[in-house]
Amino acid sequence: MNTADLLAFIEVARYESFSLAAEKLHFTQPAISKRVSNLEEMLGVSLFDRVGRRVQLTEAGRALFPRAHQWLLDFEDIKKSVADLEGEVTGILKIGTSHHIGLHRLPPTLRAFSQQYPQVQLDIQFIDSEAAYEAVLSGDLELGIVTLPPIADNRLVAEEIWDDPLAFVAGKDHPLAKKNETCLSDLTAHPAILPSLNTFTRQIAAELFQQAGLNLNVTMTTNYLETIRMMVSIGLGWSVLPASMANEEMVILPLHRVDMHRTLGVVYHPRRTLSRAAVAMLAILHGQMSDKS
Repeated sequence: MNTADLLAFIEVARYESFSLAAEKLHFTQPAISKRVSNLEEMLGVSLFDRVGRRVQLTEAGRALFPRAHQWLLDFEDIKKSVADLEGEVTGILKIGTSHHIGLHRLPPTLRAFSQQYPQVQLDIQFIDSEAAYEAVLSGDLELGIVTLPPIADNRLVAEEIWDDPLAFVAGKDHPLAKKNETCLSDLTAHPAILPSLNTFTRQIAAELFQQAGLNLNVTMTTNYLETIRMMVSIGLGWSVLPASMANEEMVILPLHRVDMHRTLGVVYHPRRTLSRAAVAMLAILHGQMSDKS
């Protein structure tokens, strides 16, 4: 079975579009259509219903999709196992990470990795930590350098790399900034700007209020922490941010007996054979963790 044909099929199914799949794989649309046709001819079935501009999997296509995905993952593992015998660290390393970690934590790691392993091509996707986590779980990414979930998930191996203290913050002219001590109940009287409900950071903050029997007054949501910092700085509301992001235009609110932090780390699939490049990246990350201890 031709791996290129399977890959084309998977990407068309994922995006429900031949043109988007072609863009993703850096091929022309006719080339992608030809590969899918090759696969349909070999299997003797139609894999997609093409109605107008919509592309949907047929029953046969839905049956093939998970098996094709697993077949490609197994093939990648075979290639990695053979490449490992040669000893040289090469190939493509697919990583997912958040914009915040990519900006504030990863640059020294990436610099060290690229200097030590120039033959490795880094394919870095800047996405929400939660999306990167799911992409590692599905096999689309080899490593996720992410905010770890507050509740451990044994479907992935998770290794802690950085502790990231969180703080309640408000603009320096905000009413909360003028209080000598703040309670959680004080915060609920003012609009909050927080990441969306599906984010690990929001879950950590929400748990505090739930335990106190309080409801958050969230008026704006965005997963870009830099955007939240800007909106807090100009007085649009209070928020929860990594303490390291506080600047001269905001204050850290003094909450009595509230110790809040999140853990940043790396995740990978326990049933996936890691490439030499991924093992090398893990070693550099572990070295950063050792330097702090």
